[in-house]
Amino acid sequence: MEDAYARSVTEVLDFFEVDPAKGLSEDQVARHARVYGKNVLPEEKRTPFWKLVLKQFDDLLVKILIAAAVVSFILALINGETGLTAFLEPSVILMILAANAAVGVITETNAEKALEELRAYQADIATVLRNGCFSILPASELVPGDIVEVSVGCKIPADMRMIKMLSNQLRVDQAILTGESCSVEKELESTKATNAVYQDKTNILFSGTVVVAGRARAVVVGVGANTAMGSIRDSLLQTEDEVTPLKKKLDEFGTFLAKVIAGICVLVWIVNIGHFRDPAHGGFLRGAIHYFKIAVALAVAAIPEGLPAVVTTCLALGTKRMARLNAIVRSLPSVETLGCTTVICSDKTGTLTTNMMSVSKVCVVHSVERGPVVSEYSVSGTTYAPEGIIFDSTGMQLEFPAQLPCLLHIAMCSALCNESVLQYNPDKGNYEKIGESTEVALRVLTEKVGLPGFDSMPSALNMLSSHERASYCNHYWENQFKKVSVLDFSRDRKMMSVLCSRKQRQIIFSKGAPESIISRSTHILCNDDGQTVPLTADIRAELESRFRSFAGKETLRCLALALKWMPMGQQTLSFADEKDLTFIGLVGMLDPPREEVRNAMLSCMTAGIRVIVVTGDNKSTAESICQKIGAFDHLVDFSGRSFTATEFEELPALQQALALQRMAIFTRVEPSHKRMLVEALQHQNEVVAMTGDGVNDAPALKKADIGIAMGSGTAVAKSAADMVLADDNFATIVAAVAEGRAIYNNTKQFIRYMISSNIGEVVCIFVAAVLGIPDTLAPVQLLWVNLVTDGLPATAIGFNKQDSDVMKAKPRKVNEAVVTGWLFFRYLVIGAYVGLATIAGFIWWFVYADSGPKLPYSELMNFDTCAMRETTYPCSIFDDRHPSTVSMTVLVVVEMFNALNNLSENQSLLVIPPWSNLWLVGSIFLTMILHILILYIHPLSVLFSVTPLSWAEWRVVLYLSFPVIIIDEVLKFFSRNSNGIRFNFRFRRPDLLPKRESRDK
Repeated sequence: MEDAYARSVTEVLDFFEVDPAKGLSEDQVARHARVYGKNVLPEEKRTPFWKLVLKQFDDLLVKILIAAAVVSFILALINGETGLTAFLEPSVILMILAANAAVGVITETNAEKALEELRAYQADIATVLRNGCFSILPASELVPGDIVEVSVGCKIPADMRMIKMLSNQLRVDQAILTGESCSVEKELESTKATNAVYQDKTNILFSGTVVVAGRARAVVVGVGANTAMGSIRDSLLQTEDEVTPLKKKLDEFGTFLAKVIAGICVLVWIVNIGHFRDPAHGGFLRGAIHYFKIAVALAVAAIPEGLPAVVTTCLALGTKRMARLNAIVRSLPSVETLGCTTVICSDKTGTLTTNMMSVSKVCVVHSVERGPVVSEYSVSGTTYAPEGIIFDSTGMQLEFPAQLPCLLHIAMCSALCNESVLQYNPDKGNYEKIGESTEVALRVLTEKVGLPGFDSMPSALNMLSSHERASYCNHYWENQFKKVSVLDFSRDRKMMSVLCSRKQRQIIFSKGAPESIISRSTHILCNDDGQTVPLTADIRAELESRFRSFAGKETLRCLALALKWMPMGQQTLSFADEKDLTFIGLVGMLDPPREEVRNAMLSCMTAGIRVIVVTGDNKSTAESICQKIGAFDHLVDFSGRSFTATEFEELPALQQALALQRMAIFTRVEPSHKRMLVEALQHQNEVVAMTGDGVNDAPALKKADIGIAMGSGTAVAKSAADMVLADDNFATIVAAVAEGRAIYNNTKQFIRYMISSNIGEVVCIFVAAVLGIPDTLAPVQLLWVNLVTDGLPATAIGFNKQDSDVMKAKPRKVNEAVVTGWLFFRYLVIGAYVGLATIAGFIWWFVYADSGPKLPYSELMNFDTCAMRETTYPCSIFDDRHPSTVSMTVLVVVEMFNALNNLSENQSLLVIPPWSNLWLVGSIFLTMILHILILYIHPLSVLFSVTPLSWAEWRVVLYLSFPVIIIDEVLKFFSRNSNGIRFNFRFRRPDLLPKRESRDK
């Protein structure tokens, strides 16, 4: 029923044919279930397993590798090869790709599992009237027309229309849906507003919201997808996921690399056209096929097969580290996106603040002998934990607050004139509320004041268990006084009263809006001696002045407390009794800022990240909280930096663009404003992180580059987000940004390592083909080097520690290429040396090695004509496995030294020594053991066409490999020196790789 809010109670009940005294019959329930469906939100469609697997192969480099495997297999069959030799190379390629896919699938499904664990809290029940009897049923079994009773603490199980009030009022916290920071009073009357929004529908109880005061009955009018939550969730489907900056850059880098590889392969084939007819090949066609195989080997050498797996593994390692920081990552690539975040749009309530209302100030009249002397007390503690200290106006701690008459009676009144519950949750290890936040804040104040008459009061309370401590003092007063009658809060009186009896005396305790309580008070309790004196005009003026100061300048939510002695025997309370009260004191409370937020926000500013506080609260409250946080102290005031949503919308387009660049606070926002803010910032090429917890935040969370949901938020918000904060803490976002930056730096380091290694392999094959010498490395040897020797150290580079200054650098630009021009030049220099050292090892064995044939270099170049002319050596020498073993070992060892170069992009090994990353040292050690195994264990040496090396050969391997460290140290020196940067620009464009100048939206 779409317009239940505009219909009367009778019209709604008639529509569903339900008797409010009996509820639905079993037949009606069955019929309505068929018509309206189940009361469950449709589950998020899961990606089928086969699609997850195929997704891992949707990458240009991977496709080239698959093509290389197929071509390799076809060529082997054309050459008449059978058995192991025909299948070996393509099988190894496919095994590598399968391993990559497995890593990707496992990590993505793990992220889904984390979300499932967070969804578990949503199991709900409902008290339902059916066939004239109330029963408790699972919320999923509700149907439209069901009569449901709700009371304090109930989570609303479906969208429902109020039909009967069972208490003076019903208040609901619907912040998860509308973002309103205060609870909302519900009523029975129909709503006349046209184009009514959720806030206007004051007779509708929305699914998922929580009752904080009162009891009522309501009829279900919407279930499942037909609820307010369901409709907002549907809007998520209209928002497409953005491609992360790293994914964009890796795709561009892959495309660039693919073109380079294709060009080099074609070049090698063309350069060798003259050799196609060499008799050694047995014909032109076989010669063409031989050099085509070399071109395929070149493609295999050039592609970093392990790159997708290593990127995924590095991101997965990052997610584990983030989980320890209380940040649960749903989308792996979003880990890195955090690193280039330029703007964080942070929700105020619960993220910058604790979302736990706390009393921070108490004002009482100390004495009236020499004019009214008002005393103020400050209260520490920012959560519902009954832990805090009360300080006087000079900053001195009160040892025994309960010995002061006004504080003692404030504690009594706070405990008795209260309908909330404070309890300890052992599973979560924290204190939780049931009921209104303001009432729970008063309960916590009672605990902080303590009890009178015990010299060991504070220490004695601390000896209690957390469960007993939660409400020990409150329970003491509730046992001392017997509640006789209650007058609930009402909108017109703006106060609540309770009649209590104790030791043959009766007393009224009242609490409410200061203006209501002060106007009804005729006397005042003094704090110095406990006397009750008349409330004079001077005292009234002084109290009203303090109230304006609390509510205005300090933006505290204020309540006044009062009492009144009553004659014995009275059993009921009436509104007429709420006069001639004795004023006790004034309390000011706020949702306090988290203690760690200030330093976290200052870290953001140092890191070049702007924070915009986004809230549904009014402007003055938001500005006051921001001033209390202390992170905006550098601003003289908030003019030009603080806007309400309405003010911002009324600005012309140009002024809106300027306002966005200066904005620090955005207030009075609705769900649509959050999404509008994200889109506007993205149009200015900002990378936006958005926090939220309610269903209403979900579209903005999905639209943002990084959507960050709160762990205490709704499942819909978590489903839309890329990351979930288990502790709802802004400081966790900042720690996650630092982790994202470190991951990007490590990603860049291992890409650099793998590409420089692969450039070395390409140079090796290309130079060998150009010089006309035998193949230096077999394809299976190249695969071994790429997978095992590249993969292990590259993964270990992901464990490089965070740089100490990682949060002092500005965010990188979103269109910055993964590999810049100077960095690519360094790749080429290092890669060229790796390739030439590998070729040098091969030539050394033939020309200079004592164990080799010591051929003249010209003989080596004419190896393919050996069988057609007389020689002093057997032609079988060119099939010896020693030279390719020396080449392969040089390639492995030089890459191990190169891995050490990648502990830092620009810092010398003298500054960051190898033992700073023991994982890397361990991986190098393990890689060398694996390499030695394939050299010295017979079946493996046959498989990889290698043979054991002598000590003399190992010595030459080390001589050829070590200089790579010296070369990179020189290049790092140029990088650290400004002249090196100018050197870069003279020799090549700043960025060789393709990059997008503007964001794709």
